[in-house]
Amino acid sequence: MSPDPALAAAVRQGLLARAKWLPPWLFYDAAGSELFERITELPEYYPTRTERALLADHAGEILAAAGPLGALVELGSGSATKTRILLAELLKGDRPFRYVPVDVSQSALVRSQAELAEAFPGLPVTPLAGSYEAALPRLEAHPAPRLVLFLGSSLGNFHLPAARALLTRIRRYLAPGDNLLLGLDLAKDPGVLLPAYDDRAGVTARFNLNLLARLNREAGADFDLAGFRHRALWNPRQHRIEMHLESLADQRVTLAALGLEVGFRSGERVHTENSYKFRPAHIEGLLRSAGWELRRQWRDPRNWFTLCLARVPDGHSPVRAGHSPTPGH
Repeated sequence: MSPDPALAAAVRQGLLARAKWLPPWLFYDAAGSELFERITELPEYYPTRTERALLADHAGEILAAAGPLGALVELGSGSATKTRILLAELLKGDRPFRYVPVDVSQSALVRSQAELAEAFPGLPVTPLAGSYEAALPRLEAHPAPRLVLFLGSSLGNFHLPAARALLTRIRRYLAPGDNLLLGLDLAKDPGVLLPAYDDRAGVTARFNLNLLARLNREAGADFDLAGFRHRALWNPRQHRIEMHLESLADQRVTLAALGLEVGFRSGERVHTENSYKFRPAHIEGLLRSAGWELRRQWRDPRNWFTLCLARVPDGHSPVRAGHSPTPGH
C-alpha cells in the first residue's frame, strides 16, 4: 500500500533536511488524537481548562458580540468538548444554524459527531475532513454570517509569517460581518510552560513518539521507539516551546514505502512542533496585518490565556470558490 502523498512529501522534505523536522499534523492519526485528548486533561496542561473556563464565563458575551450566526465553523475541532459550551448557548436562541467541524483526523470527526448527536439532538453538523487549506474554499457553501473558531492556541504551532498567512487566508474566504474567535496562549514563566509539554505521567512523550509509530505503520519504517526520547525546550529568543525527538544512539532507519534510508547521530534531534506564546501588545498588530479588525478580548485572571474576537471589515470581497488568492497579496 502506497503512503499518502502528502505524508510522503513531508517526511522526505523533513528527514532529508540538514536540521531534521516533521510537521505536527502527523501527530493526529487515531492513536495520536486519543493521546492528545488525554493531554488536555493532565494537571500540568493548563491551556485547555483555562480556555474552557473563559468560554464558560463569557459565552453569552462572545456570541452577542459576534451577532446572529448562520454557521459556527471550527478549525481543528478535535473532540469539540469546549465548543459544546458555545453550542449550548446558541441553541438557547431560535435562529437555525449549523456546526461545521474541520479536522485532519477522520476518526476524531466521526467520534465527535456521534457525541454531539447525543448531546444536541437535531443540531445540523457538517464535518469536513482534511487540512485547513482544503476546507477554507468550502466555507462559502455554509450560511452567513459565520463565526470561525480557532481555539487551543493552535495558531502558535505556526511560525509568525505562516501564522499571518493563515489568518489572511481565513479572512479571504469570508465576508464582511463574519467573525473569528481566536484562542491564544500568552507568554509566561517557563516554570509553568515546560511541565505542560513534558508531564510527569509521560503522556506527551507517548504523543510525540507516536509520530514515529505512525511512520512505521504508514511508511513501512523501522523506527525503534526505544531509540528516541521526547524533549521539550523553551526557546526564549523565539518565545516558543519546542518539541523534539532525540536519537539515543547512532542509528539508521529505513522507510521502505518511501525507498528512503535516513541516518541519525546520537543526540541528533527531529523538531516536531513549536508552540509560540503570544505577548498581548503584539496580538492586535498581528491581526491587523492579516486584515482583521480586533473587536474584543477576554483574559483569565492570571493573564495566561486570551480569547480574541476579530471581524472581517467592511469593504472586503471574499475569494469565490474555484479561485485561489494570489500569493503575497
